[in-house]
Amino acid sequence: MAEKRRRTAAIVGAGAIGGWLADALDRAGWSVSLVARGDTLAALRADGLRVDRQGESRVSHPAAGTAAELGAHDFVVLTVKAQSLPELAPHLSPLFGPQTVAVSGTNGIPWWFFQDFAGPLNDQVLESVDPGGLQAGVFPRDRVLGSVVHASVRLAAPCRVQVVAADCMLIGEPNGSLTARVDEFASALRLGGIEARSSERIRDEVWTKLWGNMNMNPMSALTRSGTARLLADADVRELCIRMMEEMRECARSLQLDSRMTPLQRIDITRRLGDFRPSMLADVEAGRPLELAPQLGAVVEIAERLGVPAPFCRGILGLTRVLDRPL
Repeated sequence: MAEKRRRTAAIVGAGAIGGWLADALDRAGWSVSLVARGDTLAALRADGLRVDRQGESRVSHPAAGTAAELGAHDFVVLTVKAQSLPELAPHLSPLFGPQTVAVSGTNGIPWWFFQDFAGPLNDQVLESVDPGGLQAGVFPRDRVLGSVVHASVRLAAPCRVQVVAADCMLIGEPNGSLTARVDEFASALRLGGIEARSSERIRDEVWTKLWGNMNMNPMSALTRSGTARLLADADVRELCIRMMEEMRECARSLQLDSRMTPLQRIDITRRLGDFRPSMLADVEAGRPLELAPQLGAVVEIAERLGVPAPFCRGILGLTRVLDRPL
């Protein structure tokens, strides 16, 4: 009997989350590649990928290079910073064959969110997320999985990943169906040590995660503070709640499921401990902020729906000023 072919996955975004997922798929026996360049590519080729979690340090040696060098894979996992994806997308075409599945793993509202959406923004493209529809033109509309990561993972150095806290990763089809490709990808991650679950409501899960991130991320950048310090202040908590109430009004118009209260969503953030949101790490490192796909998308959605959002708009403006080079 012929040996079963190993499944292949290309990770686009060799940062903390991308490295964590690459390590898990490698543990599961998949053939893993990382799209990388510069110092990251050099580090991967010289020393491999090291992931530290639960007191264990593990090194793997995934293939690395450009999309053209790596070629087509069964799954392409997109964990690159969301604001970089529109410009990057056209260069990723070599990773996609006729059956390749794209797994969306970026923060914020993804490009596919309103594709075939039974709501008032059906098939609309958000300029804050996918200007000019570049991503929609590259990634296969009928072969996309959404995902939501609930974990705190940091990059200590190029290709040196530290898992601080990990709850789960949710994976699902945008239309809510439970398919073989969802089960296959989630099963591989579980085999690799990540608590991955299939979801029949991945849009709601994406929205709920953003409901917390769209305030914590920009406010951490503005104040240079971690989550514990921010949430310990009553006035900051009140501002978070006001922003979340504005976003919840958008959810009502879109008929998205907001099953929890703002305080319950804040409690999810607290359960991850005192962590440093990604925008705080980016502003300290002098990197562009992932602002448009997160808070910018919320404000654009509110505008299109006619929902007033003065608190979200104010924090967006302040953070945009911070993000502009002097």
